[in-house]
Amino acid sequence: MVDSTIEVIYGGMLTSLQDLGRCGYQKYGVIAGGAMDTYALRLANLLVGNAQAEAALEITFQGPVLQLAAGMMIAFMGAGAVPRIAGEMVPLNRPVYIKKNCQLDFGVCNRGCRAYMAVAGGFDVPLVMGSKSTYLRAGIGGFKGRGLQGGDQLPIGVMSDRVARLAKQLKTCGWEYFSAPPWYVPWQPYYKQGAIRLTLGTQSDWFTKESQQQFFSSAYEISSESDRMGYRLAGDLLLRAKADEMISEALTFGTIQVANSGSPILLMADRQTAGGYPRIAQAAIVDLPRLAQMAPGSLIRFEQISLRQAEQLYVRREKYIGTIAQTIHFYSEREI
Repeated sequence: MVDSTIEVIYGGMLTSLQDLGRCGYQKYGVIAGGAMDTYALRLANLLVGNAQAEAALEITFQGPVLQLAAGMMIAFMGAGAVPRIAGEMVPLNRPVYIKKNCQLDFGVCNRGCRAYMAVAGGFDVPLVMGSKSTYLRAGIGGFKGRGLQGGDQLPIGVMSDRVARLAKQLKTCGWEYFSAPPWYVPWQPYYKQGAIRLTLGTQSDWFTKESQQQFFSSAYEISSESDRMGYRLAGDLLLRAKADEMISEALTFGTIQVANSGSPILLMADRQTAGGYPRIAQAAIVDLPRLAQMAPGSLIRFEQISLRQAEQLYVRREKYIGTIAQTIHFYSEREI
């Protein structure tokens, strides 16, 4: 019988439980939050037979140290984390069966700044307003409303029958502590290099033509004053053509506001519910995972696209995820 908990030996720089967010409560002043890189979260969950919206561990920069029990199935997606068990690197982007009680150590994320660890059956923590996501500033959701700390015991749920059948196969192959199938989900195609694609914001015409052109032709650096709430962008200041004051409007992930100083602010998963700074642009949904993997000091360039193009990119990505889900189901039912 599988132990029902994962013990935290060391919490890492910031490790928290996140799902696809606490939707429907912004009108009450409660942020949506959720995973920064929803693409990695969804694929990690698919690999272990969970619903795509299930909560997983979001690991920022430096990962935790965890005590795992035999019989668990886990998966890692995201920024090239380097998880190891007894000195051996754990395979990424595929389901991994834990054969013996063991300690899992993480290194530093090496291709971005966030990785995700899903466990078959999900994390058995209470829903708060329909979500397991950790709202760090309010201290609610996730595990006790905070990042993980040494001594925490994370309860896990029951894996699906399909994953249990795969686990039965993996028991008899692989290394002493863990085993994994030969198939995997490719890291690409949604982390390609290049400009972040944007549609024009509702107040883009509040800025001078020169500033609008400058915004799309200059590079901006993610300031050290950045977190899950938003990235402050250092670079050319944007000048206003209108001095109007606007009524606060609802905000979303990827909105780019411009402060009175002329500095752009790129809003991320834990953005506030509403804001009164004019919005010059909105990042395309498909590029939000790329933004989530950018660390302070990274340079960003922007490219303007139409709303229709952004919609087409989104539809293409969702079809791709659907194909990945079908392929995982097919391979997990085959004999290894």
